[in-house]
Amino acid sequence: MTDSAQEPGNTKTGASFEPYDARPWLKFYGEESQSDLDALPYKSFGDMVRQASREHAEKPAFTTCLPTGTTGTLTFAEVDTLSDRFAAYLRYELGLEKGDRVAIQSPNCLTYPIFMFGAAKAGCVLVNINPLYTVPEIDHALNDSGAKVLLMIDMFADKLPQVVPKSQVQTVVIHSVADFFPTVRRFIVRTVQKLKKMVPKCEVPATTINEALELGAKHLAAGKSVDTIEVSQDDLLALQYTGGTTGRSKGAMLTHGNLISNIQQSYNNLQNSLPDERVAMTALPMYHIFALGVSGIFFSLGGHNVLIPSPRPVANLKPAFEKYDIRFFSGVNTLFNGLLAEDWFREAPPRNLEITIGGGTAVQDATAERWREVVGHPIYQAYGLTETSPGVTTNPLNGPVKMGSIGIPYASTWCRIVDEDGNPMPVGEPGELVVKGPQVMKGYWNRPDATDEAMDDGWFFTGDIAKMDDDGYFYIVDRKKDMVLVSGFNVYPNEVEDVIARHPGVREVGVVGVPDDETGEAVRAYVVRADESVTEDDIRDHCRQSLTSYKVPRQIVFREEIPLTPVGKVLRKDLRAEALKELGKA
Repeated sequence: MTDSAQEPGNTKTGASFEPYDARPWLKFYGEESQSDLDALPYKSFGDMVRQASREHAEKPAFTTCLPTGTTGTLTFAEVDTLSDRFAAYLRYELGLEKGDRVAIQSPNCLTYPIFMFGAAKAGCVLVNINPLYTVPEIDHALNDSGAKVLLMIDMFADKLPQVVPKSQVQTVVIHSVADFFPTVRRFIVRTVQKLKKMVPKCEVPATTINEALELGAKHLAAGKSVDTIEVSQDDLLALQYTGGTTGRSKGAMLTHGNLISNIQQSYNNLQNSLPDERVAMTALPMYHIFALGVSGIFFSLGGHNVLIPSPRPVANLKPAFEKYDIRFFSGVNTLFNGLLAEDWFREAPPRNLEITIGGGTAVQDATAERWREVVGHPIYQAYGLTETSPGVTTNPLNGPVKMGSIGIPYASTWCRIVDEDGNPMPVGEPGELVVKGPQVMKGYWNRPDATDEAMDDGWFFTGDIAKMDDDGYFYIVDRKKDMVLVSGFNVYPNEVEDVIARHPGVREVGVVGVPDDETGEAVRAYVVRADESVTEDDIRDHCRQSLTSYKVPRQIVFREEIPLTPVGKVLRKDLRAEALKELGKA
């Protein structure tokens, strides 16, 4: 039994967390599911890769599907061999040591698992960087982490001269989205990119991914081995940078044990419902913890993971849905909404899709209802954070799916709802969600102050306002810092967004609080219309049917688009900044 299964300790305030009576959610676990994890079956993440690769050697592991329908595939054995070579390149060619940081800035493609698995085998620490980051954002991630190697997609190589000289990066590796495609397909993709001038000239010394792999292969051929590199569950696997919604992003320190634990927790939840044909689509970016975690889960289970380099526009997913028998799909609210707005998806939804997992941000009830109508099964909403590797809770696949709920905690996971002083809240009452389990990070990289603020005795304070019902199902009310205070009354943007999203003339919505002389703060809604005839009065009349008066948006702004993160979360901080500038209060 893991530490997380023991009786929880005290908070920093001294208030004791008494376990909820018999963990009420356990009654919804399947017959084969454990309430607490046994000892982990892998010594390290690299060991998991090795075992899965040997068991499923000739099966397809990863496929990249481009918007044109052009594809490239690697088997489990190929992924294992290539990641061994990359590990050897890092350790024996570059001389990196265990714990050295290596960064990747790339969309979903076949190079991603080679880099990630190779870094894990080498005992290096993976640093994921959003390929769309601006130069200052790249600077922060590289300099904060101290990364010595940067693998960059060739399409963004023009940023390298601005970031490399200011960092500790010693080696740049360049790769293409078409790397590891069959020769003819690779040639065609690169020719099209060249004609469209999609790949800028690389102005810094760089090694191609194929050159790096060739150098690694020479070391292995000379008798060196990556199997002799000692890596344990307690070693760092990744510095996963948070979204930075309140200032500079922080690097969550995730260990091999954190990721392996979450993979086992997910399997514990999925095992009774896994389809025999394990074909998953990963449209969300792998540099985000949600997609990264899902990819790891399916690799460990011998699944075939179909990678989408970019889900925008959502028509990019159409060739993959047509070519592959997708059984498992993970996404976020905006992605589900986008698919439901496409005629081709509504008219011919994936015929054998069995499991859809929603995460990253709240899945709105209106979206979930439309998805069930079109696809024929519910969205199993889950909840997690960068700091929890990522999974904390999910709706059980073999139990009731409760609309609006993030489900029940994973095995060996404790969840509590507390007030501002750390005292447990009664069932049904909102408070801050705190989490303890083997998937919770070690802390924030070089930020002991932030670690102390967010963690105490293994408990992670999520910053999310939530509540729990009598069955042990949890519900996210909103982010603590996003709450709007109207004349002393709490208004949670998620609730207002969910109501507005139910209007048939609304495509997307984001809600924030703005300063107001009369009420302190007022509710402002930014709306993208699906029907241009919809008016502000239409939206307010619709809201009044479901919301008390102080929750109805006082201000409504129609927009062509709403700023979103790469995984589809509404960037409320950007909307608030825009509003403050408009009101002269920036």
